[in-house]
Amino acid sequence: MSLRMSLSEMQVRKAKPREKAYSMADGGGLYLWVTPAGGKLWRWSYRFEHKEKLMAVGRYPDVSLSQARERHRDARALLASGIDPMAKRKAEKNADKAASENSFQTVAWRWHEHWKTGKSPRHVDYVKRRMDMDILPCLGPRPISEIEAPELVAMTAAIQDRGAIDIAKRALETVGQVFRYGIAHGFCRRNPAADIRSSDFLKTGRKVNYARVDAKELPALLRSIEVYRGTHVTRFALKLLAMTFVRTGELIGAKWSEFDLKSARWDIPAERMKMRTPHIVPLAQQVCEVLQSLHDITGKSEWLFPGDRGSDKPMSNNTILKALERMGYKGRMTGHGFRGVASTLLHEQGYPHEHIEIQLAHSPRNAVSAAYNHALYLEPRSKMMQEWADFLARSRCSTTVIPFPDRAA
Repeated sequence: MSLRMSLSEMQVRKAKPREKAYSMADGGGLYLWVTPAGGKLWRWSYRFEHKEKLMAVGRYPDVSLSQARERHRDARALLASGIDPMAKRKAEKNADKAASENSFQTVAWRWHEHWKTGKSPRHVDYVKRRMDMDILPCLGPRPISEIEAPELVAMTAAIQDRGAIDIAKRALETVGQVFRYGIAHGFCRRNPAADIRSSDFLKTGRKVNYARVDAKELPALLRSIEVYRGTHVTRFALKLLAMTFVRTGELIGAKWSEFDLKSARWDIPAERMKMRTPHIVPLAQQVCEVLQSLHDITGKSEWLFPGDRGSDKPMSNNTILKALERMGYKGRMTGHGFRGVASTLLHEQGYPHEHIEIQLAHSPRNAVSAAYNHALYLEPRSKMMQEWADFLARSRCSTTVIPFPDRAA
């Protein structure tokens, strides 16, 4: 039996507020409730198990007259089948809320908030961007307890298909960390990432070492840096990389507050180091001279090498690489290559392996020994770094590599 509809769209639209709220019936218990403030609310009055109930159907004009009637018909059909429409709606809302709280995305953000403590801001931002771009679009809405290994394979394979094999591997590692967090906090019972290895389905590539020049090419490279036609700031960055052989990221992220020129020492905090332990770089006289000249240019910034688009961030990693390319060293030298050149030549000259390794910040993974070792052999390392800077200065003025001076064993 069809219901007699008493309202028209025009009546609903033109209904004016009065001093007191009033209703406009449409039939079958559905009516429009008009408030003194001008609000128009669809409501349905019905009985279930001998109890009077009132169900909100929506607000006009967000819910039109025809939409209100459609919702009303659906609710009456449930009522006719012995189901309380309001109880069903509440159960669905609770289920949606529970699904949302147990979704992979919700757990992932809780993990990220917990994990980021003590990490460098740059690394935290990198992981967040990787999650936003590669992980959450695939897994985000899914209940974390229902995700299976094939879904993780599909996610990582999609990343690999765009040529980002290393990012695919890191994404799988991140997902595994989220699942371990989920298990620890009761969101899921197992970690499907632990059931698979990236080597089971991702392509493997031959590891390529960072490009670097041979020792015999070093003098020409040093002279090219000296006459580099780019900015003075970039030229100073190249000179400092050569003399300190720190990692490129450690150099471009350097802040003036880390340097003590009076003590000829650069203390890099643990959060900026790859091994997450502090690192001391003894400063040769030539390094201090470069830093004093650089301070005249960038001393008003907190960064030694502020970015081109503002002083709130340091220069890009690509700046060093592009400078070397413009100098003619594309594919032959990278910022990281200075570390390999220094390690090779210093080892060939008989400097103690442990002194070189500590200066390269190749620290032991044991946190206690690593925190201690960063300050070990400071005096002989200072001597080594000064002799390295002297060697570079002599080599720059020659067409061949000038040997190190004879040193006492």
